Amino acid sequence: MSELKVVEEKESKISGKTLHTLEIAGAAIFGALSVVVSVIITPLIPRVPGWFIAIVDPISIIWITCLLIFGVRSGLLCLAIGTIGLMPWDPYPLIGPPMKFSATFSLIIVSILFLKLHKREKGILKSQKFKEPRIYIFYGLLGTILRIIIMLILNILVFLTVFADFLGFVNLEFLGLPDISGWTAIFIGAPIINAYQSVIDLLIPYLIVFGLKLDKKYEIW
Repeated sequence: MSELKVVEEKESKISGKTLHTLEIAGAAIFGALSVVVSVIITPLIPRVPGWFIAIVDPISIIWITCLLIFGVRSGLLCLAIGTIGLMPWDPYPLIGPPMKFSATFSLIIVSILFLKLHKREKGILKSQKFKEPRIYIFYGLLGTILRIIIMLILNILVFLTVFADFLGFVNLEFLGLPDISGWTAIFIGAPIINAYQSVIDLLIPYLIVFGLKLDKKYEIW
């Protein structure tokens, strides 16, 4: 039996019987995992000097890993579950979790739209498009640019309102420039931090899913 025929039969079997169950289960598991990790592990991670965020945020890594394994619908559902699940544990539930959602969503939406517009090749799983480094890097770069723009706008809105009293404490100490603070630090620091986090958020899930060949093991989408 040819490899193409095997893929087609497996796709038919999954889509016909268990695809939606797998998507929902994957989203629920990874969404819950992101909440547990946020509550237990994230507080132990060192902060970016001069800011209030972790050097590495594992939450987005978990969400994007879910997307790469279980597909777009599962990934978006995971984002929603994780965001809502984080709210009871966040001191600013209407700011922290939605900001995390916005950062991750803006990072992946370009790739999702690419998959929607791309004509599927017969017998080839959509996840394999993400496996191509050239495509993953290109659309990841576009997503990173969008994330920087969105998060800069959201940071401006937040520091104009809820966090206005904290603006003077934000600085560029992580760049060795502790004397630069306030709005200047926001306009310089926010893009740099979001660019750095985007690389981590995209690279680690890619290495987990495709490096460990989880895409071949599950072949869900």
